[in-house]
Amino acid sequence: MNTDAGIIPIDWNSALLSEISDFENGKAHEQFIDDKGHFIVVNSKFISQEGRVAKYSKENLSPLVKGSIAIVMSDIPNGKALAKCFFIDKDNRYTLNQRIGSIIPFEEIDSDYLFYKLNRNKYFLSFDSGSGQTNLKKSEILDCPLALPPSKTEQSAIATALNDADALITQLEKLIAKKRAIKQGAMQELLRPKEGWEVKTLGDFLDYEQPVKYLVADTEYNDHNQTPVLTAGKTFVLGHTNEEFGIFTNLPVIIFDDFTTATKFVDFQFKVKSSAMKILKPKRDVNLKFVYELIQEIQFDSTDHKRYWISEYSHIEVTVPQPEEQNRIASILSAKNAEIEALETQLGKYKMLKQGMMQNLLTGKIRLI
Repeated sequence: MNTDAGIIPIDWNSALLSEISDFENGKAHEQFIDDKGHFIVVNSKFISQEGRVAKYSKENLSPLVKGSIAIVMSDIPNGKALAKCFFIDKDNRYTLNQRIGSIIPFEEIDSDYLFYKLNRNKYFLSFDSGSGQTNLKKSEILDCPLALPPSKTEQSAIATALNDADALITQLEKLIAKKRAIKQGAMQELLRPKEGWEVKTLGDFLDYEQPVKYLVADTEYNDHNQTPVLTAGKTFVLGHTNEEFGIFTNLPVIIFDDFTTATKFVDFQFKVKSSAMKILKPKRDVNLKFVYELIQEIQFDSTDHKRYWISEYSHIEVTVPQPEEQNRIASILSAKNAEIEALETQLGKYKMLKQGMMQNLLTGKIRLI
């Protein structure tokens, strides 16, 4: 059956959000913000960071009840927070900030199911013109068309399946965080200068090449799948030159950008021409993986758009062991990296699986009961 909410099974219903829920706007909490406050302020940053970054208020100006759904109503052009939702799991704990809405589902609606339907719903995203800040109105939010299974029991079954998928993803994310912490501890011990290590400069064992045009390299992506700026303030990238162009064919290199910036992520693709992007080739008697890990421990000034010239990099002093010890350390850290990368690959598969589940379950293509 073709409806405003899309194609749905004949026994499903199509309803506007206003027909199945109540809506409330939040209030400004600035004058009540206090680190010792009891109430978590549900604002745009709190929601976009999945609750990991929070401010607290001494007053609960706009109480949120358990089972309600907070939704971001305002964001920059092409932003990643617009219409992102947060599920309220406790009473008397959260308070709603301005430009955040609260959706309270009626009794016959499963609140978890509604959360999955509303979170970053394409209907809301269609209001983003890409050229100016988007401000969703209450009326626009309440006019959102939604596909609903005929019973709350079926809604709950769908929500349970998606909750289970989320729990699996969260468990794996925690395991990855634990493995990263273990690796960090190992790095601090392995890279700590010991007797017999020598003080050298980066220029002693790395050769500088001309600006990079095209590279093939594994890069980290954030939660929004944006491409990371390769800055000294964040990270260097270990990669290889592109065989397609035949220059430095398949040569292992360290890639970096000679600008540091407080903005770590942008929306351009990594394989672009960049006059600021450089490569460092290893000289003889050096393990590049060891040097790569060593550079990660250097603290650079991340003042917005500060430039580090190659001469500055070349004269940075580090303490290094003999090549044999470099190889041993690199081997240990590479094994830990491989373990983390395998878990991250598994995590990516789980997230894709969940996305497929949502597309099938929330539209009735697959029925659970």
